[in-house]
Amino acid sequence: MKVYIYSELQKKIAKSGVGRAIYHQKKALSDCGVTLVDSLEEADVVHINTVLPNSWRLAKKVRKMGIPLVYHAHSTKEDFRNSYIGSNLVAGLFKRWIISCYTKGDVIITPSEYSKGLLKGYGIKNEIFAISNGIDLEDYKRNEKAGREFRQKYGFSDNDKVVVSAGLLIKRKGVHDFAEIARRLPQYKFIWFGSANLNLVGKEVRSAVKNAPDNLIFAGYVDKSALQAALSGSDLFLFPSYEETEGIVVLEALAMKIPALLRNIPVYDGWICSCRGGGGTNAYLANDLNEFVRLTEDILENRLPPLVENGYGVVCSRSFAQTGRQLAEAYKRAVELHNKRLP
Repeated sequence: MKVYIYSELQKKIAKSGVGRAIYHQKKALSDCGVTLVDSLEEADVVHINTVLPNSWRLAKKVRKMGIPLVYHAHSTKEDFRNSYIGSNLVAGLFKRWIISCYTKGDVIITPSEYSKGLLKGYGIKNEIFAISNGIDLEDYKRNEKAGREFRQKYGFSDNDKVVVSAGLLIKRKGVHDFAEIARRLPQYKFIWFGSANLNLVGKEVRSAVKNAPDNLIFAGYVDKSALQAALSGSDLFLFPSYEETEGIVVLEALAMKIPALLRNIPVYDGWICSCRGGGGTNAYLANDLNEFVRLTEDILENRLPPLVENGYGVVCSRSFAQTGRQLAEAYKRAVELHNKRLP
């Protein structure tokens, strides 16, 4: 099977979760033997990842050409909200737009059961596959040397306890909460990787960045190897995001075997389990700012088990090998449904 994977403005979105997910798709598919092509004319199936205007027009063209189409639902109304200035005002319009895009697919792929449920709640009737963005377990491995170099680069001592996070500097990611947690815990060091145009985000995020406490570094966007070094050299991954369709950086952190503390949001239902100690858990979940502060301190002071081996077990079930096979099955189903609709 020959597949054409399309993403609009890939260079501009490369730093986003969608951009990284597209890289994951290509790697997972190559690993499982699916042939990727560079044009519509060569393709047995077209897989569209973006919801910009050219993507919508391409979807219409693909349908007219009679090629089976898969549309990847990375975005929802829920994760569009609380991103940039004005996003909440136009969230309803954005929802109608993405429905128009996604329903052009013979099948829809989305990263989690949670986002699948959201799409069904929009009234979408197309067949939907919940397929993890996946993780390259061979690539994401703890590197103690790189971890030491990360500490040296940012001025952290061997004795410092370091809390790391990553994501766009937008309210939905909980940047303002991360800054407040750092302010309440001055005995620890905090670092956030990720960027955004601060002119386009709300006052709360701008204030959090511009008035960061002395123990917090906003380090900007870094490449994959630098983030891996940070995960190797830190003591806790703290991700206070309010909304995700999966959370690729969560998979990366679990794969790197760093203790993880996440916000208790629906996307983690069924695969991230939490309790204060006890078996069968793989990460810690906090419901509010006070819980984030308390659990951060409990984890860093070794009053709670790290759960890293259990966390690694979670990502093993979301490896590229699994993702590649599931994508291939979705493509086959798109071909079947497309052929059924032919006169």
